[in-house]
Amino acid sequence: MTVRKNQADLTADEKRRLVASLIELKRSGRYDAFVTTHNTFIMGDTDTGERTGHRSPSFLPWHRRFLIEFERALQSVDSSVALPYWDWTRDRSPRSSLWAPDFLGGTGRTLDGRVMDGPFAAAGGNWTVSVRVDARTFLRRSLGSGVRELPTRAEVDSVLAMSTYDMAPWNSSSDGFRNHLEGWRGVNLHNRVHVWVGGQMATGVSPNDPVFWLHHAFIDKLWAEWQQRHPDSGYVPPAGTPDVVDLDETMKPWNDVRPADLLDHKAFYTFDTD
Repeated sequence: MTVRKNQADLTADEKRRLVASLIELKRSGRYDAFVTTHNTFIMGDTDTGERTGHRSPSFLPWHRRFLIEFERALQSVDSSVALPYWDWTRDRSPRSSLWAPDFLGGTGRTLDGRVMDGPFAAAGGNWTVSVRVDARTFLRRSLGSGVRELPTRAEVDSVLAMSTYDMAPWNSSSDGFRNHLEGWRGVNLHNRVHVWVGGQMATGVSPNDPVFWLHHAFIDKLWAEWQQRHPDSGYVPPAGTPDVVDLDETMKPWNDVRPADLLDHKAFYTFDTD
């Protein structure tokens, strides 16, 4: 069984293997397919039309399946690799080991946001940004520039305390746990982290930055924590809701999975705190 660990607890060898697998997926072209998928959905998901990956109840199960698919791709390169999670309530600084040259590299330079160190810097020749929103082909970051502070544990706990998963109108104006976690309302958790990292992470092509996967692995872990706190509050809506994915409806772009199939993460992996 795959065990997802806090990135701060990875050994040097685990970091090396993860980085090598990411670079191999990139070299083969498989990585960019994930970037394209994410951008397609984030651009297509709207508050007043069909919405699957974002702004909707299926934000969490959609990304859970997305991460499972990506983790399996990594494991096809190196079976020992698992997606770690980034607990940004604890590792809150641009000086955290997450951003060290032996792992993800640091923030971008002031001139243009270009990441200058680490394995994903353009100078290394392994990480050309091909699926992009502008002409720049290098990885960009501006840690702490777009928004100064990452969410705190107290803010996370305030969202985890919400007992209702989601509610009408099932979009970015909804109340409930999902939308507060996604960040369109309240203390803004998920969205704020994307903006804090900056660069491609603040766009639809956010998976261009490998930290995307570590961020969403933590979002996924927070969903699991919420489920443990509220065992009687499940996924909604159950059925018959236009433009959103009901509990037993299949989710695009896959034709073999429903939110109902993804409610128990332990069917696929565990966290080091389980």
